[in-house]
Amino acid sequence: MPRHIVHMSDAAAAALRAALKQLRTELEVPPGFPAPVLAAADAAAAAPRLPDEDATHLPFFTIDPPASQDLDQAMYLERRSGGGFRVHYAIADVAAFVTPGGALDAEAHERVETLYFPDGKVALHPPVISEGAASLLPDRTVPALLWRHDLDADGQVTHSHVGRALVRSRAKLNYAGVQQAVDAGTAEEPVALLRDIGMLREAVEVARGGISVSLPDQEVTLEEGSFRLSYRAALPVEGWNEQVSLMTGMAAARMMLDSGTGILRTQKTAKPDVVTRVRAIAEVLGIDWPHHVSYADLVRRLDPREQKHAAFLSEATAMLLRAEYTPFRDHRVPEHTVHAAIAAPYTHCTAPLRRLIDRYTGELCVAACAGQAPPDWVLTALYGLPCDMARGKGGRADRRSVDLAEAAVLMNRVGEVFDAAVINTDAESGRPQDGMLHLADPAVLGRVKAGAGTDLKLGASVRATLQRADPGHPGEDKVLFSLP
Repeated sequence: MPRHIVHMSDAAAAALRAALKQLRTELEVPPGFPAPVLAAADAAAAAPRLPDEDATHLPFFTIDPPASQDLDQAMYLERRSGGGFRVHYAIADVAAFVTPGGALDAEAHERVETLYFPDGKVALHPPVISEGAASLLPDRTVPALLWRHDLDADGQVTHSHVGRALVRSRAKLNYAGVQQAVDAGTAEEPVALLRDIGMLREAVEVARGGISVSLPDQEVTLEEGSFRLSYRAALPVEGWNEQVSLMTGMAAARMMLDSGTGILRTQKTAKPDVVTRVRAIAEVLGIDWPHHVSYADLVRRLDPREQKHAAFLSEATAMLLRAEYTPFRDHRVPEHTVHAAIAAPYTHCTAPLRRLIDRYTGELCVAACAGQAPPDWVLTALYGLPCDMARGKGGRADRRSVDLAEAAVLMNRVGEVFDAAVINTDAESGRPQDGMLHLADPAVLGRVKAGAGTDLKLGASVRATLQRADPGHPGEDKVLFSLP
């Protein structure tokens, strides 16, 4: 899908700023870090716990959005002399800075995750840690959890190990730059290998039945003082980079299962009635889905740029069961250990600067590889982590920020008629007149209510009238369309 960018007027930007401020209040977002936490962060940044291993000879690089400073991951990729590949994957060692039970630890358990708003972020850890001493920024020697994955020529992992080491990144790269260099054939081999390894891992994902749904994201950005609302389709390099993270999360899950103690990210498969409903949606939209073809295979064949395909993907993915965190210890492994969309056991472990639980899973894997029992501070917190993570507000912050931006960009266009596509209906809830619309331009997803006697049809092209666009509206439907 092409990137449609909408620049907001000054009035719309002012309304959005006010609404975002109110959203922070509603979400009870902390305005800043308490003085004791900042003092503890300063002390930790000056004297982290350093590992014995020195891996600074490896020329790591990072790939992130250009403005990012909280860099969790760095990698160095190489071919193995006997065939296949070795992936060196460094993850920020937040535990080297956070004392269990201390001020930084307590604050992280309150915040749970970094929150991202269009006009700024609310970090999990103070910037002196998250954007300084623990971040894998270039030309700095920092402690890390260093993963080493050996892959065969087909991209299958033959061995994984993680331990603590000092690392030093050489370059801070961005997705667009890497994609351009790889496509042009000018990328240095350690960077160019990301395509080879990423594509092999994508093939491995297909073989095991993993599901990857690629829908363009709505994105609200603040650039040079101006808010922008757009659709952004992911670059191939983002998928390759994600495959390295997924590979690490699966290796971590296997380590924890083998050691008998851990916390997994699990998701159950859809129940038969849900599958029947999804097949019915495909039939309504005229999408051919032979019974011998799995949902995962079908999704890969669809093109989200096509209106009916986008409607199916939106409706079907909404029916997937929510993932949850599943802890276990002392070899009492839970009955369900698989993440259905990934089609393998999996855990979160590659973003400790931005997500609380990753500090714990990393520690569990380091202990497992060393043949040691996990630290007491990890075991003490283990069964409380799912409740901690459930308090996270990242999803709500993202979703509601986009809702507010949509309302702001349309606030002076009430009464206008827009070309749109029906991508979701509330028919299952007994309200076939209610649903969601997709506008290609501007980049808006909005609620719609049809007139009496008019049922919405999935995938249909419609002409919808904007009835409301108010970022200050107290209800959820800050943008509302109607059909005759």
